[in-house]
Amino acid sequence: MNISSKIIEQHGLKPDEFVSIKKLLKREPNLLELGIFSAMWNEHCSYKSSRKHLKNLPTKGKQVIQGPGENAGVIDIGDDDAIIFKIESHNHPSYIEPYQGAATGVGGILRDVFTMGARPIALLNSIHFGEPKHFKTKSLLNGVVSGIGGYGNCIGIPTVAGETKFNKTYNENILVNAMAVGHAKKDRIFYSKAKGINKSVVYVGSKTGRDGIHGASMASAEFDENTEEKKPTVQVGDPFTEKLLMEACLELMKDNSIISIQDMGAAGLTSSSVEMASKGGLGIELNLEKVPCREENMTPYEMMLSESQERMLIILEDGKEKHAKEIFNKWDLDFNIIGKTTNTNMLTLKFNNKIEGEIPIEALASKAPIYDRKWVKKKITKKNINLKTYKKVGIKESLIKILSSANHSDKSWITNQYDQMVMCDTVQKSGADAAIIRIHGKDKAIAVSVDSSANYCKSHPLTGGKQIVCENWRNLISVGARPIAITNCLNFGNPENSEIMGEFAECLIGIKEACEFLNYPVVSGNVSFYNGTNKKNISPTPVIGGVGLISNFKKKISHLLKKENSAILLVGKTFGHLGQSVFLEEVYSINEGKPPEVNMLNEKNNGETVLEIIKNDLVNSVHDVSNGGLLVSLAEMSINSGYGIKINKPKKLTNLIEYFFGEDQGRYVLEIDNDNLEKVDKILKNNNIFYENIGFTQKEFFEIKDEMKINIIELSKINNQWYNNF
Repeated sequence: MNISSKIIEQHGLKPDEFVSIKKLLKREPNLLELGIFSAMWNEHCSYKSSRKHLKNLPTKGKQVIQGPGENAGVIDIGDDDAIIFKIESHNHPSYIEPYQGAATGVGGILRDVFTMGARPIALLNSIHFGEPKHFKTKSLLNGVVSGIGGYGNCIGIPTVAGETKFNKTYNENILVNAMAVGHAKKDRIFYSKAKGINKSVVYVGSKTGRDGIHGASMASAEFDENTEEKKPTVQVGDPFTEKLLMEACLELMKDNSIISIQDMGAAGLTSSSVEMASKGGLGIELNLEKVPCREENMTPYEMMLSESQERMLIILEDGKEKHAKEIFNKWDLDFNIIGKTTNTNMLTLKFNNKIEGEIPIEALASKAPIYDRKWVKKKITKKNINLKTYKKVGIKESLIKILSSANHSDKSWITNQYDQMVMCDTVQKSGADAAIIRIHGKDKAIAVSVDSSANYCKSHPLTGGKQIVCENWRNLISVGARPIAITNCLNFGNPENSEIMGEFAECLIGIKEACEFLNYPVVSGNVSFYNGTNKKNISPTPVIGGVGLISNFKKKISHLLKKENSAILLVGKTFGHLGQSVFLEEVYSINEGKPPEVNMLNEKNNGETVLEIIKNDLVNSVHDVSNGGLLVSLAEMSINSGYGIKINKPKKLTNLIEYFFGEDQGRYVLEIDNDNLEKVDKILKNNNIFYENIGFTQKEFFEIKDEMKINIIELSKINNQWYNNF
């Protein structure tokens, strides 16, 4: 058939890209080949608009075993143990069909981890929705949360941490980012690089259906008024089959049968076969009539582009086919030898002994387009926030408004839908600065956290990029973990827009600067562009997932107050920065000003010193100061702890609103026994750390001397009331 301009457009390809395809093939592609180019050249798979910027990120470190380029990143945590982790987006599918979109997002990220030989030990998520009053928000929220919980709970992996946020920027394009963390032995890590000629290419897992066809292409395009028509491109997940697939793969990985392994995620059989062959510098030949299908009369086009879930592609060592088949038969899964590796450097697709498509591997991989898109810098506003121009609101009233708001109220009604304790290694679950997962059978543990800050990144992307890395760093420090590495999910609008591309480029500059200064490398990640509807883009929302190591989890620290009459120390200077603050947003419904400055020297020095204090057993509880400022952090420490706080008014900063709600960076609140104050004071002074002794813990009441007083039971009720009115 002739390839018309309409067909090219339907496949998400530009006219000039089609010209390039013809040059690479030295002929016009057929429809199957066009579909394969569409899958491999779209933004979701090729990173064609982001690759130029991503290569600048720091990806190496003493504990980094594998950085970006594989299914997931790998870090060394000692004793021959490795942690494998990654975060990915499933934004578009979750907006179209929230339950299955979120569920298959969880399933996909789990496969990225166990395909490398790791047993998954934790799931996290970062989910963003439109305004609570928007007519779609409630159903989208319920569907996404049910999908996350349904898949994770059924497969038996604890969902231990995350964030749920609401903002009008996501009214027509929600974000669902899923992160998985797994544990493996350093000498049993598996990669996707194909090796050897005439090796068996094996399809395992579920049968192929028509769900998810063009899913990757759909994820690389903006939404419009016809969004509902894209429901057939959303995959359908089955966590029980994924559990069987995981166990079968991990069993096969116990010996030396596997040469390489790759999950069939975005672009399905196309991307998995091309990526394996490309990394190995080989060709691959597939006999598509051998692909197990669950629907009748499926065409080669449908087989290659289906994104049916719970499937893997494996290249086996010679003579291991029978042994591998026995394992997958035992787990009641399909096992079909569908092809072989070749020395042709071609993707050759046969159907009933007829060649249906033949494409050079490099045309789909290394010669995919890379764009150096135009971008413009964000102009920093010079407008200062003058509270005198707004109606005066008291401290108590402001705190109540913040704690009872959608974004800052208690989220246990969400997290209680997730099984957080399955596998019995969850030491500290969601609600803390970071969750803590024990390495099974050992005294050490990892801490994990995810964070984002769209308003900072929108106001000034470079500063916002730095800030969100530092926020994640502080969350790990606050539970006594040494931060090791991050994964990122970069959610942005249309990269063809120079302003949006500028947001992306500057955010990455900020992320790079913070990661380099903190020695906090990026080992995996995902870029999600085209998040928008009808030319209206979301605010830039990079999500950072961090992993840190706790050498002895029995000394774990949380943010909850521990006893009466402890001293409360504020580490780090307070300048009272209110630009882009939660206070302005929740109290006055405005988003103005520039974000707070990020002083990397102070950030690192303060964090490492707090970690030293924790490791010397000199602290009862720790909480970083972030969204909402000091008073919100103090309230979070008090709520659900059984203890209140009495805070003295600051002596130097006269504006109490700025002092208590300013969002200056690099700060921590420490609860210290009075007997340990002298030792803590010495450590802080030896490291040139500014700190203030701002009050003490007490029973019953949360108060600022001569300013406000709230019973802690009432404070908890305030923090829990939002959902009841949703």
